[in-house]
Amino acid sequence: MWEFRSMNFWRAVFAEFFGTMFFVFFGMGAALRWTTGPHHVLHVALCFGLAAATLIQSIGHISGGHINPAVTFAYLVGSQMSLFRAVFYMAAQCLGAVAGAAVLYGVTPGNMRGNMAMNTLQPGISLGMATTVEVFLTMQLVVCIFAVTDERRNGRLGSAALSIGFSVTIGHLMGPGPSLLLCSSETSSTTGMCLLQVYWVGPMIGGAMGALLYDFMLFPRMRGLSERLATLKGSRPSESETQQDPTQTFFSSLHCGICYEIHFYTNHLLLLF
Repeated sequence: MWEFRSMNFWRAVFAEFFGTMFFVFFGMGAALRWTTGPHHVLHVALCFGLAAATLIQSIGHISGGHINPAVTFAYLVGSQMSLFRAVFYMAAQCLGAVAGAAVLYGVTPGNMRGNMAMNTLQPGISLGMATTVEVFLTMQLVVCIFAVTDERRNGRLGSAALSIGFSVTIGHLMGPGPSLLLCSSETSSTTGMCLLQVYWVGPMIGGAMGALLYDFMLFPRMRGLSERLATLKGSRPSESETQQDPTQTFFSSLHCGICYEIHFYTNHLLLLF
């Protein structure tokens, strides 16, 4: 794989690790009960949304700013990145999430840690209900990401990072209703099934559905099967796509300089006459 030997690839992988680590640190930190007062879901949702917007703005030009395995999986389903890159992105995101949680655990007093804001189900909410909610929340997030970062879109208005941050905020405002209640009464087996099905299977399905919905129905990408397979395999882009020919750049700059000189002296001659 040519990507394995590319320094830009490893910068992107580290950016995903870095971004996810801080996203989890700030998001989980906001979900902890630092005071004895009421705990508002708006406080947590805004922190997650603003953290996402800030980090995407910071590392988006390096790695794309996925900071979420479901988003990376959506780009893979949409044939917008190679399988090799997707695997490394997901690994970096998982490691970054563990690192962020570990740092938060280390700086949180023991009497405030509780269960470290672990998500479990409210009484009366089945795994199917919560999984369906996660599918829809992730689908709207992926559609938003694909839409605001689409290079084919003309006349883009506003900040893409801020739009994605608002989408994350919407998801966290909706999510605590059916599935994101902080409690510790569940058994370990139920909790394990909840984490796997609700917070892994659900988002992956939602991400894939969002990618298929946008790329094949809302705004189809006119690409053939061979082109999509080449992207998934990680075929090396041509030199013309990665960098502009230095000779062409030189003559382009020279042409602009000559045009400027001609325009400058023409204006002065007109003033003389």
